[in-house]
Amino acid sequence: MRFVFLCKEKPPTVGKKVAIIGAGPAGLAATGYLACKGYDIDVYDKLPLPGGLMIFAIPPWRIPREVVLEGAKELEKEFSVKFFLKTKVYYGEKRHDEGDEFIEKTISFEEILGNYDAILITTGTWRSRIPRIPGKDAEGVVSALEFLYKHRLKELGYIDKIPYHGKRVIVVGGGYSAVDAAEQALADGYEEVYLVYRRTIREAPAGIYEIERIRRMGVNVIELASPVEIIAENNIVKSVKFQKMRLGPPDESGRPKPIPVPGSEFTLDADIVVFATGETPTPPFSDQEVMTKFNIKIEKHGNIAVDGYYRTGNPKVFAAGDVVHGPSKIGPAIGSGLKAARFMDRILRAKAGELVIST
Repeated sequence: MRFVFLCKEKPPTVGKKVAIIGAGPAGLAATGYLACKGYDIDVYDKLPLPGGLMIFAIPPWRIPREVVLEGAKELEKEFSVKFFLKTKVYYGEKRHDEGDEFIEKTISFEEILGNYDAILITTGTWRSRIPRIPGKDAEGVVSALEFLYKHRLKELGYIDKIPYHGKRVIVVGGGYSAVDAAEQALADGYEEVYLVYRRTIREAPAGIYEIERIRRMGVNVIELASPVEIIAENNIVKSVKFQKMRLGPPDESGRPKPIPVPGSEFTLDADIVVFATGETPTPPFSDQEVMTKFNIKIEKHGNIAVDGYYRTGNPKVFAAGDVVHGPSKIGPAIGSGLKAARFMDRILRAKAGELVIST
């Protein structure tokens, strides 16, 4: 995966320093673009390897991690990109996100802001949403991100064993994370794997093809059902109570709204319950104080607000990828990073008097 596809060798430097906060797909794509434009680039990431979810969540049979790491190595060796790994850039009250356990150093966003000509934030979505239902804190309940993350850590040699065991796994959700978690459970050898989705597979974000593919592999797919309670004994998961749903008028997502069917509850036994019910953006700030101090707006879902040029309210700060538009596929994240990098280059050149740009 070449991130510097615009050029074959390092161009002369333009004398401008750029910081990329987040080494996931959007960040690496932007790094490659800007490296080919002659910028001096420092990349900060909290994980021990660059690549973000491509390395630490998405299964290697979907994206081979070797090609991602080779692309990052090319940035470092051939284009003088500096990676500051196990480093979290942050400002405000401390917040714990998934994947934070490798952090060895924290740098204030304010410090970064003062040391670079431009900054691109691509910190992704490292906080999972689990429905607030009874029993959700029982042992054996885990987010899809955490479930997949632990498997990648084991494969990479960072942990000795997977902290989940049993015979029956229930995955709740219909997106790619749900598909990846269900397929991972099959690969682990669980005897029964269920994927339960509150709409039909026609509305599933992962698409009919992906759902049918894992069904053929052995996943039991249940449509039109939503969890209402985790049943536990001694705080250990034993089963999940579901309620059947019917589809109503479109909701704010444009898909038919799932409506509970009274008196339709049923129960499935489970040893592990994986909630693939979405993630939220994790910008390098904790609260709205950034609006007054840095003039960067955080919207109600936690995403960073940007204009059509991927600029925040601060003229030096841009943002792209999932931290802007929420969880997405790799393609849109890379595309977002490339567009942001292109506008960063044009605006920086315009400020230097090399280019006229209309706003």
